[in-house]
Amino acid sequence: MANTALPMVDSRLPGLHRLPLLERRAAVAVAADLPPEAIDAWASGGLDVATADRLVENVVGTFALPVGVAVNFRVNGRDVLVPMVVEEPSVVAAASNMARLARTGGGFVAEADPSVMIGQIEIPSPRDPKACAAVLEAMRDSLVALGNERLPELVAMGGGVRGIEVRWVRYDEPGQPAEERVVLHVHVDCLDAMGANMVNTVVEGLAPEVEALTGDTVGLRILSNLADRRLARARVAIPASALGTPRYPGPVVAQGIASAWRFAWSDPYRAATHNKGVLNGVDAVVLATGNDWRAVEAGAHAFAARHGTYRPLTTWRVDETGALLGTIELPLQLGTVGGTLRVRPGVRANLALMGVRSARELAEIVAAVGLAQNLGALRALATSGIQEGHMRLHARSVALLAGAEGDEVETVVARLVKDGDFSDARASAVLADLRAGDDP
Repeated sequence: MANTALPMVDSRLPGLHRLPLLERRAAVAVAADLPPEAIDAWASGGLDVATADRLVENVVGTFALPVGVAVNFRVNGRDVLVPMVVEEPSVVAAASNMARLARTGGGFVAEADPSVMIGQIEIPSPRDPKACAAVLEAMRDSLVALGNERLPELVAMGGGVRGIEVRWVRYDEPGQPAEERVVLHVHVDCLDAMGANMVNTVVEGLAPEVEALTGDTVGLRILSNLADRRLARARVAIPASALGTPRYPGPVVAQGIASAWRFAWSDPYRAATHNKGVLNGVDAVVLATGNDWRAVEAGAHAFAARHGTYRPLTTWRVDETGALLGTIELPLQLGTVGGTLRVRPGVRANLALMGVRSARELAEIVAAVGLAQNLGALRALATSGIQEGHMRLHARSVALLAGAEGDEVETVVARLVKDGDFSDARASAVLADLRAGDDP
């Protein structure tokens, strides 16, 4: 839902990419009304060594990645500037460009489910699987109450255990002895936290009671990263006229995008690359906001294969008016409180930039970014091909690798693009000519 209580931000910042870095940073800070400490966090890399030393083991330093800002996004009627931590060229630019096209159709509409995570309690090889499952079914209400006793603070804030599900799982790999398992799913509404620690606390706490009720030995007690009760969805409708390029009319592009999606739906080899494009955008925002991108990736891929065949996370169709309609649905286990979020200045700055006030709102924006990123890749494939735009941005990396500095970078990049030669050798030759005073 649109959050009208938040300060209004204009995500349309034309020419932002042409500004020098310091001016670009200042422009974004002004547009989002950010405090000085947010700018300081970006300037310093977002994480000092002393803080890093408290986060993980055997710290020897920090490893920086670029923080870019995607512009033009409008989600549920609210403009938002989106921080993206990513090293791959073209990701931020593609997301921004597709968000600009999406505005022609009103922007993105998104929604997210309540923040319900799943904890699993495994009973491997129960003596009587049917009787074991029946006992647990009969005691569901009692187990919910016991689970909530483990999370009094969460319950006081409106979260807690929402339900219990009993599943019967069979291991029947060919050539191996079959095994029966009863698995108890505990559904925990984690509110604005990602929730791993909460869920693990509950299932660990319930394990002795499950053993006492069933007379069987409990095995694993752990959360599941297939968070299919915590889905986020976004959709967009773009007039075909907005999709055109100098070489390709809009209706042709729309049909090409829809055709590319059908290819992904029918072929898991293509679907894997299709979804990688989605996750280019999703992961970048998840990283920027201090969340666990590995958990999100695991859940997304498992969700894509939930029907037995790996499928795309998005859909793209052309409606009867010729407009391009896109949707996305995926599990997003995200938090805006707790964990390391509170101790990392860069994460706090990025969340402030977005102006999000809940994990569900964050998930809505992340879903919209994933849809936009996917659109950018499909539009490129349906027109000039993926390499043309990507290599233009890759030229910057090549120029820097050749040793270009300051204004030299743009001059070298311009010549590489003109020549269509992005090799290291060509970049070195252009730079040598430039420094010798010759026309590169």
